[in-house]
Formats: sequence, structure tokens, C-alpha cells
Amino acid sequence: MDTFADRGCADRAPLVGRDGELDRLDGLLSRRSGGTGPLAVDVTGDPGIGKTRLLAEFASRARRRGTTVLHGRPGPAGPERPGTPFHVFADAFADLDHRDRATAPALAALADLVEAPPVPAPEGGTGGDRPTTGRSGPGAVRTGHVRRVAAALGQVPDPGLLLVLDDFHGADPASVELLDHLLRHPGRAPVLLVVARRERQTPPGLASVLARGIDAGAVVPLAVGPLGPADCAAGLAPGLPPEEAREVHRESLGFPLHYRALAATRTRRGEPVGRGPVAVVLDELTSLGAAERAVVEAIAVLGQGATAELVAAVAPTTAGPDGREEADAALRALARRDLVRPDDDGHRLGLRHPALPELVRDALDPWRRRELHRRAAAALAEAGAPVTERAPHLVRAATAWDPATAAEVVQAAERVGAADPARAADWLAAVLALLPETPEHHATRRELKLRRARALGCAGRVAESRDLLHRLIDECRGDDDAAAAELRTSAVLLCAFMERHLGRYPEADALLRRELERNPGPRSDLRTWLVVEWGCRALFAAGYPEVRPVVAETLDEARRRGDEAGTAEVLTLAALGEVYEGETAAARAHAAQAAALTDAFTDGDLAGHAESLVRLGWCEVFLEQYAAAERHATRGVAMARRAGRPFALSQLLLCSAYVHFLTGRIGTALDLADESVSVARSLGGAELLGFSRAVRATVLLHARPLGDPEPLAAAEEAAATVGTAEGWWATQARCLLGYSVPLGQDPHRVREVLTRAGGDPDLSRLQSSLRPGYLELLSGAALAAGDLAEAGRVARRARSEADSLGLPVQRGAARRAWGRVLAQRGEPAAAAGAFVEAARESARSGAVVREAHSLLLAAPHLQAAGDGPQAAAVWRRGRRLAAESGARMLVDLADRTRPGPPAAGGRLAVLTPREREISALVAEGLTNQAVADRLCLSPRTVESHVARVYRKTGVETRAGLASLVVRAGTGGGQFSRG
Repeated sequence: MDTFADRGCADRAPLVGRDGELDRLDGLLSRRSGGTGPLAVDVTGDPGIGKTRLLAEFASRARRRGTTVLHGRPGPAGPERPGTPFHVFADAFADLDHRDRATAPALAALADLVEAPPVPAPEGGTGGDRPTTGRSGPGAVRTGHVRRVAAALGQVPDPGLLLVLDDFHGADPASVELLDHLLRHPGRAPVLLVVARRERQTPPGLASVLARGIDAGAVVPLAVGPLGPADCAAGLAPGLPPEEAREVHRESLGFPLHYRALAATRTRRGEPVGRGPVAVVLDELTSLGAAERAVVEAIAVLGQGATAELVAAVAPTTAGPDGREEADAALRALARRDLVRPDDDGHRLGLRHPALPELVRDALDPWRRRELHRRAAAALAEAGAPVTERAPHLVRAATAWDPATAAEVVQAAERVGAADPARAADWLAAVLALLPETPEHHATRRELKLRRARALGCAGRVAESRDLLHRLIDECRGDDDAAAAELRTSAVLLCAFMERHLGRYPEADALLRRELERNPGPRSDLRTWLVVEWGCRALFAAGYPEVRPVVAETLDEARRRGDEAGTAEVLTLAALGEVYEGETAAARAHAAQAAALTDAFTDGDLAGHAESLVRLGWCEVFLEQYAAAERHATRGVAMARRAGRPFALSQLLLCSAYVHFLTGRIGTALDLADESVSVARSLGGAELLGFSRAVRATVLLHARPLGDPEPLAAAEEAAATVGTAEGWWATQARCLLGYSVPLGQDPHRVREVLTRAGGDPDLSRLQSSLRPGYLELLSGAALAAGDLAEAGRVARRARSEADSLGLPVQRGAARRAWGRVLAQRGEPAAAAGAFVEAARESARSGAVVREAHSLLLAAPHLQAAGDGPQAAAVWRRGRRLAAESGARMLVDLADRTRPGPPAAGGRLAVLTPREREISALVAEGLTNQAVADRLCLSPRTVESHVARVYRKTGVETRAGLASLVVRAGTGGGQFSRG
């Protein structure tokens, strides 16, 4: 039997993400097999959503359980031209072959009844051999036939019948009447009807029938929705690159058929449209008349700007005196078929699905497509449309060089460059492709290449931009013309920026040095820009001291010229360079001067100096001037969005995220970090993306519960993203990983992460103004590894460096490191004092998260030192700050270390988890060797732990320690059992 379940098996689309729908259908079929449950399922969804594929899979599953499956769909007539009565049902029973008829007489009788049209009654009768009921005419005849078919359906034997009625929105009135009768008299036969339809094309009568059936419980609605990105990428087009898969999902709206069709166009560009998902999507167009087809093509070419007036002007068959009327008639017919949909105000027109315009355009032959774009450009020009609306059509219609057209396209590219740099780059490429290779056009070609390279970079096609700039620099070499030399310098500047973004610092250095050493040298303002970019390259390569003299000289020159913009650029570079090297006094002076100039600039002035704002904001972060950093970052983000500066936008978002994190606004910080990662991902540079991910992971660590594995996974992804890169961003991404690794579980990994990035046990390769914070982490790793001496050495170094920097947050980090060492030595009062001092230092700069952490570290040691009231007060403030900041990790830490009433356990509170574990075993009477065997440690390590326990608790014997542990357990402290 050729059934619906068997059709197209050789080329069946994959089915993904529909397990829930299939389980529901299976359950309904099982209930009907037992003579209970609803008779019908109303499956709805837009075209291409996957209704037919879902029902094909359900039919296959039903057949495997022995159910007879029949599939029917309407004929070509549709509801306005009724055609053959009961066609949907007759089409379904046509699947019943002679063998099935022979083995299932009831089904054979039902098939004969459905396939035989109702016979009109002779005069005085109602047709057939049935007696008259007083009614006459075609309606009575059809009603009698409906009842006979319904009665025959009630005789269907086990294992039952599944009727799949697809595209029922186009069913003839007789089929709708039969469905209505069946739903009003569902019976108990093992029959399940599955009706699939498009809601927007469903006639009111059919919609009413189904709605009544749902109200009566005879029909179960089943809406088929779009698939998620993961299901589409994994099941529908697994070969697509991830970024392209996301784009295809966005354009397809998660409709499986459209997703597959768009994926096919991307993998088969330039090939004619044939069989497969594209042909299936466009199959509905084959039945259109010439005018309707022309209108669909015109709308596809016009895109989002289509109006009835423009469609009439663009569609070839509707041109002429009666064109508008013909176009309107075609539009009405297409709207009834739900191929064309107006927008909310009825002015703009679009095809049914956003993927259809691209698929329709790709299916056109090149000559017709070009002609339609030419007509569209002309119609838009006559309507007074802006050049940005005409440019797509000018580009696609042009076949030869035309200066006027080229000027319009270049103007359009400039206007859209900030919002859509990829489109600007493509338009400029189209102009360059037609520009003649003649001497009089050389200057124009070079200028257009420079503009295109800038657009490519902003679109994230950094490597492509870099390659184009290298070719442009080669073209300008040897040309002594002043304009060519200026253009070459601009190309070198942009190329060095791209090289830096790609992590190619030596290449950037070589390009800039050669341009700076050129004789005659570049114009003075361009030289300033070259020095700034050269200094940035040195900064990211951790080599600022080598450019410091040139930066100072350039700053003096800019001031002498009265070049305020250039002066601000050099000042922000100098400020960031000095703070990186730990020269905080010089950095503060430069940053203050740069801020004074920057604050006086208008947003228009700043649009060309976005990178300067990036440097100023991050310098203020490192100087712990968080309010100023937030103010400048916020202004920079808004400006970068408007001006289309994605490189600056990503870094400014990250700067703002870090400020929000430290100052206790972790929810907002995470949102900003997420956006920064998204922008950085679009730009393609591994180092910026890795650094953005690392900062996000640090924020996430504090936002999630203590012990949550996701922050570590995010930090590891960040470190993996930068690969083997050695720039500043890459180094920071690796160092920040150390914060996410659980210190108590893997201190050796934390130490390895930091020393590999820092170059030696003192982390001398790391940024001086951040080094005390990393030394705090390194000291904690030494403590967790049992190396108290090394922890003390590192903590003392952190304190020395932090004091020389004069940065409160870094001093706080050094105090926390020393406090942990004191706690390990068994000096709870001194440790508490160090942690409280760390909290005060953090509060001076407004670093709320660091203050909260310091207070929570102080509380248990104040308790152990016997100052219970102060411990409780410090704990309450620390937890409150953590909760208000959204720092779930610190809230969990607070809840685990809440000070309790004084007890014997107070003396044990200063012990590390490992020391408490060993103390409990000693209290049970185990020897050091037995403890070592139990915990898989060496006896020497156990001896060291026991000695530290004696020193911290003040006991001198194993018996005294056992007594202390027992008293702590009896008091319900942390050693109590059960």
C-alpha cells in the first residue's frame, strides 16, 4: 500500500525537536485504539513549519504498531471552487490497494462509499434505495451520504485507522461537512483523524467547526512552533559553520523547511535551483498566473520597502495605464493565498516569510533579476527615496561604469557604514569592480579601497581588511605625490590597527617604524596618530618603556601646535602606559589632563577618537577612579554605537562591566559583559574575545552560587580562546582563570596558571598596577598547598608593591593575603585586623565587592579571637553588601561562616578544612601514620598539620586536642556529628 508514511522516504527531511509532539500524538492514538479520547487532532502552523514532516513520522510510527494509515489532501480547486465533493477523504482512501480491500472488508466498504459521489434522487426520492425523509435537493443528498460514511467509519475494526488530512484549509465544503458530522458524533471506533491546516488560510466555516470540536472535547489542538538554534544546527544542516548557522536560523525564524532552503542556497551559491528544500518552498509559486508571479518577484526584489505603487511600477506585466488595477487585483489574490502580507498600517507589503524574498530572487534568471532591480531603482528615484534605499538596486542593476551611479553608491555606503559596515563594504566592492583600470582613476581606486578596508574591519572581516590594506600600501609605494603619501600613511595606520587586533605586534611595529622613518616624514598631525598607534602596539606587547621618550616628545609637539585632539590622544596613551608600569603619580597627572580635554569635546569631536576614550576609561579603572571611569565609558558606549566603532564599543562595554562589578552591581555587569562578548565575537580577534570572556567569567563567578561549575568552564573557554597569544589581553585572560579554579581543590593549578603567565614566582611579567591582586591569589595557592613559608614571602611582596602603588584596592588585596597567612599561623586577632584593614582600603575606592569579601573573611577570625559582638557586626555588614551587590557566591560564603555563640568550637574555627579533618581523626585515637593512610597523605605532612593545629588552638597534647574536639561536637559546632 502506497501510504503517506511511505512517500518520499528516499529524500525525507530530517525530523528534529518534535519529540513532545510525537509523544502527544502517540498517546492520542493509543486512546482511540481503546475507543476513548478525542476523535481528531487539529495541527496548525505556518507553511514550512514542519507539519507535513511531523505527520509523516507519526504515520510511520502508527503503521509499525499495525494501524492502517491513509493520507489525503485537497484537490487543486480549493474552497472557492468546490470541485469534487469529499475529495480529501476520497484521496485518502485511494491509498487502499486491492490487498487491503480483500483483507479488511469494512475498510473496503468504507472506501467504496467515500469514493462514490452521492447520487441525486429521482423525482419523488432522495437517491439510492433509502426512503425519503421529506427533504429534497443536493443538500439533502449530501447529508444522507455524510451519515452513511460516518456510519461506515463506526464499523472500522481493530487495530484501527489513522486518517491524516493535510492542507485541510483548502478542503471542499462536502469534506468540511463530513468532518463536522464526525466531530459532533465521534463514536467509539478505533479511528483517529489528524487535520493539518494553515490558520491564516482557513475559511471561517472550517475554523468554526474545529473550534466547536475543541470546546466539545472531540478535538485536541496541536500548534507546531519554530525550532531552536541548537536543534536546527545539529539536525537540519550540520555542515554549516556556527556563525552562519546562527544567521540562517535568524533569517528562517526557526522554520525547518526555510532553514534547509537557506542553508542550501549558502552551500550551492551560483547553481540553478533544482530539487530539494528550495524547490519545495517555491513550489506554491508554480500555480500562479503571470501577473501574480510578477508581483511576487517585484516584492522580493523591492524587499522591505515594497508598496503597492512601487510594485505596480516594478512588475513588468503590470506596467501601463491599467497597471495599478492589475497589480491590486494580483495583490488581493496573493493576500487570500497568504503569500503576501501587509504590515500593521497596510502601507508596506512583504512576502509571507522573511526567507522568501532571498529564495525568490535566487530563483530568477540573472537577466530578469537585473532588469527588476533596474526598474526598482528607477521607481524609487521617481518616488524621491533616499540614496540608501536605491543603492542595493543600483549595485545589482549596474553592468558598466557610470560615474553618477558610482557616486550615489559611495554616498550610500558612507551613510550606512556606522550601522551596517558589511553592507557598505559590499557596495564599495561593487563600485571597485566596475571602476576602469586607467591612470585617471588610480586616485579614486585607492581612496575607495581605503574606505572599503575600514568598513571591512568594522564588520569583523579583519583579516580581509588587513590584506586589502597591504595591497594598497604596495600600490602607493614610490608615488611621491602628496595626496598619495597621505593616503599611504592613513592606510598604514589602519593596517597597523588591524595587525594589532590580530595579535601581530611585530608586523604592526615594522609598518609603523618604516612610516615614521620615511623621508620626507608624514604631516605632523598624522605623525601624532602614528606615534599613538605605535605606543598602543607597545602597550599590548608589554613594551611601553621603549616608546616612552617618543611619546613625551610627541606630546610636546601636539601642545605646541595647539592640537587638542592630538594632545588628548597622546595623554591617554601616556596615562595608560604609566599606570601599566606602576607609575601611578604620573598616570594620575596625565589622566586628569586628558579627562579635562575630553570632557570639553563634543560627541562629534569624539567620534573620531573612540580609542582614546577606551584608554582613558581603562586607565581610570586601574587608578581605581571608578566614578570617572564609568562616566567616560558610558559616554563612549553611546558615541561608539552612533558612530559605528565596534572595536571601541566592545572594550568600553567591558570597561563599564568591570566597574559595575567592582562597585557592587553584578547583574548589570553581567549584561554589559555579555554584550561585550557578542560584539567582540563579531570582530574576529581571538585576544579581545578571550579577554572579554575572561572578565565575564569573573563576574559570573560572583553571580553564581558557591561551587557552581559554570564559571570555571567559562574561564577555561576564555583561556582557550587566546591560544598561544602573548599580548596583554591574552595574559589577563589566562590570569583571570586562576580566580575560577577552586583553590582548596587544585592549588597547584592556580599556581601554574599564574606563574606561567607571570614568568616567575614573583609574577614580574604582569602589569604592576594589578600585580598585588594576583600575588594575593598566588599566596592563597601556596597556603592551600601547605607551603606557609612561600605564602608568607609572596604576601610580604604583595604588601610592599601595593604600598608603593598607593592604590587602596591593591593594598586591600595585599592585606587579605597577609591576613590568610596570619590565620594559618594561629593568630586570629592579627588576621582579623588585616582583613578589617583590607575592607577599609576597599571602601575608600568604592570597591563594594572587595569590601564585602574582606569583611566576611574577618568575621570568623574575630569570633575565634573572642570578639563575638564585633564578629557579628562585621558579618552582617559583609553579607548585606554581598546581597545588595548580587554576589551570590559571597552570600553563600557568608551563610557558611556565620558567627555562632562562643563555644569550644570557636578555637577550632581558625583551622583549615584539612586541619579540622585531621583533628577529628586524632580525636578518634588514630596515630599520625593511621591518619596518613586514611587520607592518602605522607606522615610528614600529617605531622606538619598537627603541629599547626597545636599552635592555633593552644593545646599541647593529642589528649588535649581530643578533648577540645569532643567539647566542640557536644556544643553543636562544626565538629558535631549526626
